Amino acid sequence: MDKLIWIIVALLSGAVLPIQAGLNARMGVAAQNSVYAAAISFVVGTVGLIIYILVTRQTVSIDGLREVPIYFWLGGLLGAFYVTALVLVFPKLGPGLTFGLIVAGQMIVAVVLDHFNVLVAHPTPINLMKLLGIVLVIIGVVIIRKY
Repeated sequence: MDKLIWIIVALLSGAVLPIQAGLNARMGVAAQNSVYAAAISFVVGTVGLIIYILVTRQTVSIDGLREVPIYFWLGGLLGAFYVTALVLVFPKLGPGLTFGLIVAGQMIVAVVLDHFNVLVAHPTPINLMKLLGIVLVIIGVVIIRKY
């Protein structure tokens, strides 16, 4: 049952991404600046996280943060790149093609990370079925683009 809950959370988090992208893209149009829209999105998200942290009385290990390799901090920059790219791309490609390409990119990198045991808990090697899955996702993106 525990795994089912996490599957639902993952599905829901994926489901809200096109909505977030559309809202951020509209913010970019209203602000006449997509990068500001991405920054506003991060500020609002940061405020939301701070409220959640305070309400749930979350704690943090400052010593643990001091010990992490410097490249761990790149996660924030990658998130900023992702949100900014979405704000720029979404109005040009639409939700179907944008997220089809995002899913294809995610699948390719996820399989490579799994195979080479990078940033994962349990490595799994690339195999023919995983490659077929990636090809099918890419075929889906082509179909979305064509029709």
